[in-house]
Amino acid sequence: MTATQHNSRSRLPDPTALVPELGQVAGALFKATGNGSIPRTTVGLVQLRAGQVVGNTYLTTLHSGNLRKAGETEERITAVASWRDAPHFSEPERVALALVEAVLTPNPHGERVPDELYARASAHYEDKALVTLITAIGQVCFFLPLALIGKPLPGVPPTRQWRD
Repeated sequence: MTATQHNSRSRLPDPTALVPELGQVAGALFKATGNGSIPRTTVGLVQLRAGQVVGNTYLTTLHSGNLRKAGETEERITAVASWRDAPHFSEPERVALALVEAVLTPNPHGERVPDELYARASAHYEDKALVTLITAIGQVCFFLPLALIGKPLPGVPPTRQWRD
């Protein structure tokens, strides 16, 4: 099998067919992050950045597509990779992007989420919104092993992402 042939199918069959409870977990997480305390756009930006940080094409394609469907501009979607110097994000969005990077990036000099970053986040998000944001980060992190190990096919309908 060549590399091209190998990349034309995922490693796993549909995980929800094997473990149906994953569908319930996904639904509960989607409901929790959609409770209205933070914009769905913020959730999408955070999850796109998570896919970029871990270097996963499936996640970056999925969350870029979700943001497009939600009406986000190409400028904002593209700028997520370089959000620190991009003029396209609000301060709450910047804090959310900083949080997901802090969670996913080892810090050799101290805590991943230092008190200063937490203080900035709590200045922009009330407790419920902050927990919702944390849940959005956890949501993408929960499915990260499936994306990295199972290698679903990016950019194809969910029914065709997994091998038969």
